[in-house]
Amino acid sequence: MIELRYELYVGAPMERVWDLFIQPEGTKAILFGSVLESTFEIGSPYRYVGPGNDGDETIHVYGTVLAFEPNRFMSYTEHPGPTYRENHAELETRVSLTLESVGATTKLTLVNDQWPDNHPSYENTKQSWPMILSNLKTLAETGKTLDFGW
Repeated sequence: MIELRYELYVGAPMERVWDLFIQPEGTKAILFGSVLESTFEIGSPYRYVGPGNDGDETIHVYGTVLAFEPNRFMSYTEHPGPTYRENHAELETRVSLTLESVGATTKLTLVNDQWPDNHPSYENTKQSWPMILSNLKTLAETGKTLDFGW
């Protein structure tokens, strides 16, 4: 399976873009009501929790923080939540997010790689990242989220 790689430019400062990935107000808006729970220390666990199959505390994805440099870079392992896959602990990928300042714009690069063969969430993830990143870009630039009709 090939890596999923997305590069885009956001008309907002790096700190604003970063906060949308980290702070509860941002993650709820771009990640369908989920919040990110973590201390962000290298080696510590994280999880995205929000409304879903198991109620308001559904764990959508979880993993371990591999690297964390505020407003610039983070990397973590990622597993689908237990409600989505019985063998969730075996299904590990890596996500890396890099932010770079380009004038008054932020270049965002997201790479989701290290996919095991036949990962059952690959196609769904391939479709989800563009929606999440488009939602983030729109929110950072306009203060509004996209209406996906759900």
